[in-house]
Amino acid sequence: MKTFALLVVLALAPLGCAHSSSAVLLSPEALQAIVSAPDRSEEDRALDPGRKPVEFLEFLQLAPGMKVAELMAGGGYTAELLARAVGPKGVVYGQNPKWLLERVAEKPWAARLAKPVNQRIRRSDKPFENPFPPNVTGLDLVVSNFIYHDTVNAKVDRAQMNLAVRAALKHGGRYVICDSSAKPGSGLEATETLHRIDEQVVRSEVAAAGFEVLEEGNFLRNPEDPRDWSTSPGVAGARRGTGDRFCLDFKNP
Repeated sequence: MKTFALLVVLALAPLGCAHSSSAVLLSPEALQAIVSAPDRSEEDRALDPGRKPVEFLEFLQLAPGMKVAELMAGGGYTAELLARAVGPKGVVYGQNPKWLLERVAEKPWAARLAKPVNQRIRRSDKPFENPFPPNVTGLDLVVSNFIYHDTVNAKVDRAQMNLAVRAALKHGGRYVICDSSAKPGSGLEATETLHRIDEQVVRSEVAAAGFEVLEEGNFLRNPEDPRDWSTSPGVAGARRGTGDRFCLDFKNP
């Protein structure tokens, strides 16, 4: 009788948050330890106040052993955080289009990948419309961190990109997009001038690929931001990292 009662309790036990899995998620303390790791570069640490990496990693709901990917990894700030989080049994695919590598990213990206902690990162030098090798399937998570507006400026077929991301994800896998907020109703008009994008555009385009919104992250919000200045790192100056930014967590049904 006790065995039967225990089975009933287990069957009725809460399954946790909507995007958790059987894996044990990293605790806030573990995430803080990742960000505080002594072998992180001073350049990365300088970006932390504006990026809020502990809150960001917590929003991603990461667990050791996960298979994750990042669109437009650039020099690898976020990719390294992901690699530290998924651990030696996990894998991170870092996508960069060849034009970005040729212009600015090849040297810092190669240096990043040479670090021992980043041996679990796999390069994917492919276009946004086909961001991962054919054998990359069943991903737990794909991250797009402050670059969705860049895909507009680069004339990327975003509908194809979002479908390709969905094809690489497992059922129940997640697509997290963070970017700088443009004024509501502005559509795509600020993507090049201010390096911002209307949040509703992202919601609509990703939903059109079959994704469902799971959650919104407010940890990068700034309601005082007038949204009328450029967030480009080379232009923002002291205001870098202070603009209003949205984070959206989408699910592949």
